[in-house]
Amino acid sequence: MVSCRRFPGLTPIALLLVSFVNVFLVTYVKNIIQELRKERQGYLEVHPRSFNQENAVIERLDHLETYIRNISAISMNKPSNDDQKLLQMSKKEMHQKENKLETEKKVLPRILFPDSYLFKLWGTDLTEDQQTKAQELFTKYGYNVYLSDQLPLDRPIRDTRYASCKKKSYPKDLPTLSVILIFMNEAVSVILRAVTSIINRTPSHLLKEIILVDDHSSNEDLLGPLDEKIRNYNAKYPGLLKIVRHQKREGLTQARISGWKASTADVVAILDAHIEVNVAWAEPILSRIKEDRTVIISPVFDNIRFDDLDIFEYSVAADGFDWAMWCLYEALPEEWYKLKDDTAPVRSPSIMGILAAHREFLGEIGVLDGGMHIYGGENVELGLRAWQCGGKVEVLPCSRIAHLERAHKPYLLDLSIAMRRNALRVAEVWMDDYKNMVYFAWNLPIENHGIDYGDVTSRKELRKKLNCKSFDWYIKNVYPNLVPMNTIVGYGTIKNTLKEDICIDQGPVPGNTPIMYGCHGYSPQHVFYHSTGEIYVGGLKARRNAVDRCLSDPGTGDLPFLDQCDEAINKGLNMYWDFEQGSSIINRKTKRCLEILRDETASYYTLVMKACTGQKWTIQHTVKDWGRKDALR
Repeated sequence: MVSCRRFPGLTPIALLLVSFVNVFLVTYVKNIIQELRKERQGYLEVHPRSFNQENAVIERLDHLETYIRNISAISMNKPSNDDQKLLQMSKKEMHQKENKLETEKKVLPRILFPDSYLFKLWGTDLTEDQQTKAQELFTKYGYNVYLSDQLPLDRPIRDTRYASCKKKSYPKDLPTLSVILIFMNEAVSVILRAVTSIINRTPSHLLKEIILVDDHSSNEDLLGPLDEKIRNYNAKYPGLLKIVRHQKREGLTQARISGWKASTADVVAILDAHIEVNVAWAEPILSRIKEDRTVIISPVFDNIRFDDLDIFEYSVAADGFDWAMWCLYEALPEEWYKLKDDTAPVRSPSIMGILAAHREFLGEIGVLDGGMHIYGGENVELGLRAWQCGGKVEVLPCSRIAHLERAHKPYLLDLSIAMRRNALRVAEVWMDDYKNMVYFAWNLPIENHGIDYGDVTSRKELRKKLNCKSFDWYIKNVYPNLVPMNTIVGYGTIKNTLKEDICIDQGPVPGNTPIMYGCHGYSPQHVFYHSTGEIYVGGLKARRNAVDRCLSDPGTGDLPFLDQCDEAINKGLNMYWDFEQGSSIINRKTKRCLEILRDETASYYTLVMKACTGQKWTIQHTVKDWGRKDALR
């Protein structure tokens, strides 16, 4: 059949003919009606024949209208089979279909949880019952279990490796691998998807076992139902899956140690259970450890988004940390770029928590510190121990693992409690004279802090036994981006004795004007006074690529300012202050004082620069004897 679209000239002709017929029929109907009215001398009597003729004409007009619409549609597009059926529908059927579509539009489900992070980018087509179920699971797990349960366990994921990694080949005779998956109250579908990805994307002759470690889960489906799933896997892959169950909650670190103890392969990969390994993830790890048994390996992470479970590719980066022991990513070192080989290992100061290592070497250097509680710090501790005790840490660009990042961690609402304790434990064992930096970062007194970080005797003995290097060596040779500050003599919140329920605060960010604000003691109110005169305001960064901000007096006007400390030095700003505990804060150059001024109309206090009136300030913590009156004499 020839398409009308190819001969557009036929459409005007067809419409012209139809219009002509339409006019003729309308005129014909009018004439019939007029003749009927002339009969019976003013008495209108509709002749049965004439009535039928009129109805017939009107019916033809209705069909003609439909025909004109159909001609117009055909002139625009060549009709498919569905289109031909549509053209044959009567007006009544058309109206019924239109009404149905309108009804469907009106019954779209309302959004029940507009403030939930789960539904920001996902779930607009769910019914109200489905939304409720999805939100309940999200609250319980911190990620989209409702969607996970619907996805196939063997779903394909995008290969996020560099093109050069895809061309790289590895020896056949590589070490064997034990994969350890740690979980506590994880969704079953997430665990099984991790297991399936490992089986599907790891050469079978290298994968010796998958060990599941359950840190005393309370969910019923992680007991009998999970055991049944494991039996099903082992029926297909005899002896591949094992499970270790803790009889009480022992924490992430101890769960990893339990997995290591149960492993039997040459190499152990200790992973979270909410992961999916990518193509050829294991071969780079096993090949590198075969070359050097002392290297601790971190794969490159991609992010499985918590809402739609799509995978977002992360760039290759080194793994680092700040003085509070929070993990962060570091830019790739220049030495790596000089190699001009994007498959080469990346030298890394630390690891992010997921790791692979030679099983025996990991045991030789003490596995993990079992004294760590719950979560956090154990990865930094291992990184320091590896470097200081004869090993090294590397990130492998060709090994990629997608990690499901929760929107929230349901099992511990305030991670800082465990993190702070574990950070002090790391500091006391491994950081020597630099440990004060950890206390500064957490705003804790160096002595009498009241935090029980546990017995560290055995870890100190391990360090001595392994003849480990100092933290000073580590800073200078491994992680020079971490900047120690040995001139801090006072730190914490600063209060004016005139009103001690308000503290110096960094103020709105972005912005560079410090303010007085009700004391809450969090990082925006952390102040650090140096014996050299600088006053840092805001959380302590102390890193080369993350500059702290220093208080300065502009010399004019009545407001102090916060400037990046390096810029303040380069510009010669008035950033040096004289301050003693319980005394005035005086700018060394302008001789003006930092004081508070009450706004009588609004009843609040402003931080100002003005001629000194004798106002006094106290800082929360001091180092050694600084600030003591007897020590100042």
